[in-house]
Amino acid sequence: MNTQGNSYTFIYAAIMVIVAATILSSASIVLKPFQDRNIEIEKKSNILLSVKKGLDAASAPDKTVYVETEYKKYITNSYIVNSKGERIEGDAFIVNLHKEQAKAVENQKLPVFECKENDGSIKYILPIRGKGLWGPIWGFIALEDDMNTIYGANFDHKGETPGLGAEINQTWFSNPFVGKKIFNEQGKLVSIKVTKGGAAPNDLHAVDAISGGTITSDGVTKMISDCLATYENFLKNQNN
Repeated sequence: MNTQGNSYTFIYAAIMVIVAATILSSASIVLKPFQDRNIEIEKKSNILLSVKKGLDAASAPDKTVYVETEYKKYITNSYIVNSKGERIEGDAFIVNLHKEQAKAVENQKLPVFECKENDGSIKYILPIRGKGLWGPIWGFIALEDDMNTIYGANFDHKGETPGLGAEINQTWFSNPFVGKKIFNEQGKLVSIKVTKGGAAPNDLHAVDAISGGTITSDGVTKMISDCLATYENFLKNQNN
């Protein structure tokens, strides 16, 4: 029995594993700032898209510079509120909605971003997060200063079915949200329903679902309803 040969093979394999792990760990440390920066720019780009800004990011000579410039120009304020609608301390941009949603509603930190238009009007941007068919879905809902009318919307996902639920990140799906109302005439928060079979043309609280993407569409409905409910006091306070 060649114990010496076996020992050599074991030691060699162990050394190679350690070397490979060290290289991967070092690469991860080196690349993390770049990864974090890309995540930051992607988030800023999605916030801008919800208010119809930053539309030329893909064709810009330098996407990072373009997004940063647009963000600084239009996103003029951000803050955190609680479920009572009161402002609390903290940086809205770094709030992790996934972690916040694991808390009781009264303990959640709710980020708000304000977009100042060229005419001086303010749009209020609220991040939302929920669950689709295969994983998390998320987005941003922008409201007019009446805190009722949707000015814009942007959605994305981690792993919804291509050609079906994955279509929530397409403009043809998000554009119909524009002009819809989240409160009814009696002042009750009714949110927006993504309706299978098509929303009635005069329905101010519904949009068409994705054909063949029923579960993802239902997920979007629940995501918007649940997230807007946590902001209800803030929305009502703004109009008082």
